[in-house]
Amino acid sequence: MNIVLFTRAELEQAVPSGDSRARHLREVLRRAVGEEFDLGVINGPRGKGRIAALPSDGSVHFTSVLGDEPPLLPPLQLLIGLPRPQTARKILQECTALGVESIHFVATGRADPNYAQSTLWSSGEWREHLVEGAQQAFCTRLPTVTCGQPLVAALAELPPATLRLALDNYEPTAGLADFALPNSTTAPSAVLALGPERGWAPADRAVLRAAGFTLVHLGPRVLRAETASVAAISILKARLGWLSM
Repeated sequence: MNIVLFTRAELEQAVPSGDSRARHLREVLRRAVGEEFDLGVINGPRGKGRIAALPSDGSVHFTSVLGDEPPLLPPLQLLIGLPRPQTARKILQECTALGVESIHFVATGRADPNYAQSTLWSSGEWREHLVEGAQQAFCTRLPTVTCGQPLVAALAELPPATLRLALDNYEPTAGLADFALPNSTTAPSAVLALGPERGWAPADRAVLRAAGFTLVHLGPRVLRAETASVAAISILKARLGWLSM
């Protein structure tokens, strides 16, 4: 982790010995008493921590000084056909590291509805992967995440003025790298939809088209869902001038 994230309440407490952050500060960063490290408040400012004590019980006592609020996340929403839990874990972490405003895992024609019952979602584990991604990216902001809503319902809740793109291997009309951008001096908000691991069903494509989505591709290679997510976000953010966000 390149920054250690805490809730505001945790800034007033010692980091317990069983916490991965304590192990990171002691064993990876090897910070000694009096030395500084980068910290941040989840969805709040970054700042500096200073090691106050390293008791023999393995805990870490520290003080903190916070700076300014970080920039907002880029206005990019992801709609992703509900994948297997092990794939969702990778997507949560990597997409958070890249920087998106929200990730919505939706029920589609070819997504297994049982995936929504995984302990990944019921136990709250999914948030841990967001924090890991943000710590990697030296960022404090976490995307909003939802799981299990039907695709049609998720589309109905999208804001009206958005760039709408859906990755598809079978019926795309353009490449993500070269589709025609809107004629605007201001980068729009954007929604990027990616199918489940078995792809979009014909009914899903019809619904997406009816909601104003353009079907685009990443090239001739068929990629894993987590790889396609990373590639598509990177290309789209570069094209919209959002790499600094």
